[in-house]
Amino acid sequence: MDKQTILMTIVGMALVTLIPRLLPVWLLAGRTLPPLVVTWLRYVPVAVLAAMLAPSLVVRVEHLDFSWSNLYFWVSLPTIAVAWKTRSLFVTVVTGMGTLALIRLLLGE
Repeated sequence: MDKQTILMTIVGMALVTLIPRLLPVWLLAGRTLPPLVVTWLRYVPVAVLAAMLAPSLVVRVEHLDFSWSNLYFWVSLPTIAVAWKTRSLFVTVVTGMGTLALIRLLLGE
């Protein structure tokens, strides 16, 4: 691949990444959003995170797996509770990692 193609690819990728981020800021700058829209927007990060995490927690070999052998699902339950209660990323990550390490230690895995 020549240098021009690589440069155009990088520029194109940068635009594709930046435009969806900058466009709402440009369009909504200086405007006050209705309270309903502001409330709805508060749930977007949580919904995106849940949509990304849920499949990796409950899907094993193309089937839902809520069995006792699915450690990631069971570890996620106290981790979600801690996240909800503390709203601290650090405490949540430590809880998840610590719980998984403890279960693996107890089960001898």
